Amino acid sequence: MFFLLSVPLVLFSLGVVLARSPVRSALSLVVALFLLAVMFFLLDARMIAALQVIVYAGAIMVLFLFVIMLLNLQHEPVETARPGQRTIAGAFAVVFALVLGAVALRGLPTMPGPGVEVAVTPSFGSVESLAERLFTRHALAFEVTSVLLLGAIVGAVVLARKIPR
Repeated sequence: MFFLLSVPLVLFSLGVVLARSPVRSALSLVVALFLLAVMFFLLDARMIAALQVIVYAGAIMVLFLFVIMLLNLQHEPVETARPGQRTIAGAFAVVFALVLGAVALRGLPTMPGPGVEVAVTPSFGSVESLAERLFTRHALAFEVTSVLLLGAIVGAVVLARKIPR
């Protein structure tokens, strides 16, 4: 199931990056986030899957769409790439693809092989274990993310304001 879900997930993730329209990019992100939630659900992390849908595919995507609407993004003329820019980007893409292929063929050293069962604790993916990790080990990252989102909202509102002429 992982490989069946990973192909569309990668394709929609590429759609997020490669789409010229911000609305299409946001919709590709919604589908990618839903597919990721399905993967969490299949890993028996049902709480994480529900949070993925509620927080990311729901709230964060609504925030992104509001920013897109506030900025009133229209089709802008496409800038021509600088000489060599495509070559450098292509070289990075080839190196990334080679590394990704090598990892896919050999596997990471810490990953168990196919058919090997990994024991998980009974509290894996539960509300208690999620809250414990989020509000103890990752409390700083949680707060920094909230401040970053607040700054993004304020920045979008400032940019969307009509400047009197």
